[in-house]
Amino acid sequence: MTTIVTGSDGHRGPRTRRSHTFVGLLASVMLLTTNADAQTGAQVDRRIGETRNGGQTFTFPNYESKAAWEKRATDLRVHILASTGLLPAPPRPPLAPHIVEKIDQGTYTIEKVYFESFPGLYVTGNLFRPKNVSGKVPGILNAHGHNSWGRLESNETFGHALRAVSFAKLGMVSFAYDMIGFGDSRAMPHELPHDKAIGGPLADIWGLSMMGLQLANTQRALDFLLSLPEVDAERVGMTGESGGGTQTFIATAVDPRIKAAAPVNMLSSIFQGGCICENAPNLRVDAYNVEFGALAAPRPLLMLSSTGDWTKNTPQMEFPAVRSIYELYGVGDRVTNVHQTAPHNYNLTARQAAYGFFSHHFLGRVATTPIPEPLRNPPVPADLMVFYGIPRPKNEANAERLTRTWIDMARAQLSSERPRDARTLTAFQSRFGVTLKHALGAEMPSADDVQASAPTIEKTSSAIVSHFFLSRRGKGDRVPVSLWRPTIVDTGKPTVVVAEVSATTTGASEAGKALAESLVKTGHPVVAVSLFAGRDTKGGAKVAFISTFNRTDAANRVQDILTAVAYARGQDNKARLALVGLGKAGPLALLARAYAPALARLAADADTFNSDTDEAFIKDLPIPGIRRAGDFLTAALADIQTPLLIHNTGGSFKTQNIAAAYRSLGRAAAFKTMPGVASTADLTAWLDGTR
Repeated sequence: MTTIVTGSDGHRGPRTRRSHTFVGLLASVMLLTTNADAQTGAQVDRRIGETRNGGQTFTFPNYESKAAWEKRATDLRVHILASTGLLPAPPRPPLAPHIVEKIDQGTYTIEKVYFESFPGLYVTGNLFRPKNVSGKVPGILNAHGHNSWGRLESNETFGHALRAVSFAKLGMVSFAYDMIGFGDSRAMPHELPHDKAIGGPLADIWGLSMMGLQLANTQRALDFLLSLPEVDAERVGMTGESGGGTQTFIATAVDPRIKAAAPVNMLSSIFQGGCICENAPNLRVDAYNVEFGALAAPRPLLMLSSTGDWTKNTPQMEFPAVRSIYELYGVGDRVTNVHQTAPHNYNLTARQAAYGFFSHHFLGRVATTPIPEPLRNPPVPADLMVFYGIPRPKNEANAERLTRTWIDMARAQLSSERPRDARTLTAFQSRFGVTLKHALGAEMPSADDVQASAPTIEKTSSAIVSHFFLSRRGKGDRVPVSLWRPTIVDTGKPTVVVAEVSATTTGASEAGKALAESLVKTGHPVVAVSLFAGRDTKGGAKVAFISTFNRTDAANRVQDILTAVAYARGQDNKARLALVGLGKAGPLALLARAYAPALARLAADADTFNSDTDEAFIKDLPIPGIRRAGDFLTAALADIQTPLLIHNTGGSFKTQNIAAAYRSLGRAAAFKTMPGVASTADLTAWLDGTR
């Protein structure tokens, strides 16, 4: 029979209540929960025992078209910036470089330079300018690796000062700058204990990392190089070895101002870097260095490699992979590989290859063949050290103070960019919303990519319940789900996804079952999902930089909510969907809002989570970058059209900013809060639109 009803959400129209026989309903459930090819999905959740790490062998994906690669490339570039805390870009002080001293070396000059990159953080280095040149000239940014003397190193194996001067003698402006903790950059050590300041859990949730600071310094070094009147912006290159090689390909990936690059001995499929300056949290979740290196395409790229380190396979493995991307652009000859029998290095052979490469692309030299090194006697350290005999900047910050400054900056950015109208909402979502998605590392899968195992069926007084597991195609996850189909289905009411963090494999706790029973009695189909139980951390060796390569358990649970939503959407793509997060799944359901398609309603149990304190996030939601991205405020503003209920706030979960944003956007009535736990009756009424 068909009745005309008016819903309190303003919907008017026909809603059909259909009676089903048990046999007919059982058949429909079987069809809904199994696909035509009888997919069974994963048998064990791969996420429980799998831990990705920087020492495993990674395989380059096959990109069949330029469009497919460019879609991936766009996402990777944003991901690098988000993972390193540079999205949105932090405020930068005026460049205002300090030139401490200028030394005339005959055919070139050396200048000692320092300037502020971030409040209290200074870039230090040397500018080498050629003499007797006219007009615009190329600029080369030189990054160094983890050798003892950093940019001051001039031995045969690394020869940093030798190459920096040699570029100047070839007619290019060369800037060599320090890694943090090396040379003149001594306000904080390069390596920090993981429980202290940068590299610790507080810095992680605020998106602060040594790698991010290094990248910020590199970008400011580029600002400085391009501020020089004689430097040609169309002929700026970068090179560096080891950790400086990582900086080279990462900076080239995200900064189009770098027109050619020569990363040395770091583009590897078997090793991803062993320092905190190379391993930002989240950075290599579903990605790795060779993909980052390929982001240089179609700009000229020289891959320098050696037999004696982790680039030993470059001619057979990494170089063909990167070249395949260049070939999509029709410029396969713009990427070259020079491979030598040598240990980890930036030795004379490699340096001479770099001189030939940059001279070919920047100075019009016909060949790319090596150029003999034009300098054999490097400058002495006293001619290079910036703070040799002079005081350091008074506001220079150590790690603890810099961490506090960073967090204050992030809070101020969030406050100043909080949306006030439709225009500022769009801007906020494009900056902080994108950052939150990359922090969570989840996806909204298509319904076709969600597989369901064969169900087991039970019958209650008001529903047919099928229990099964969901898996995303090719992901190896295994998510326990129960589908509750009412014996009387009201097609005008949304299907409700009920999420819980539970050890059960039946998809619902007793509280979840009580809510499902209440909902099906009023005509709602229910998809009850039990979220990821957690990675097995018992036994096994400790994995270095685990958050660089692996999602946290909390992020995996957000993914499970989205997988269940995608499954529910696949049952009827015209049906409306609602989402409920019970207990500890409540904050996760709110975070899932950042991805979920338009929902009819969302009810999140705040679980008295203390959203004002960093300690609560470190303990229960230690997702890298979550605070930098605006956590619950950003998630709540992902779709202000969806009515939102946050209950069980207990005075701890702060909703003032969310409420203020809803008011300023004209949606005050769409946001409700309750200090206590919403009862089953409360939630049912909220989802029915009667409360």
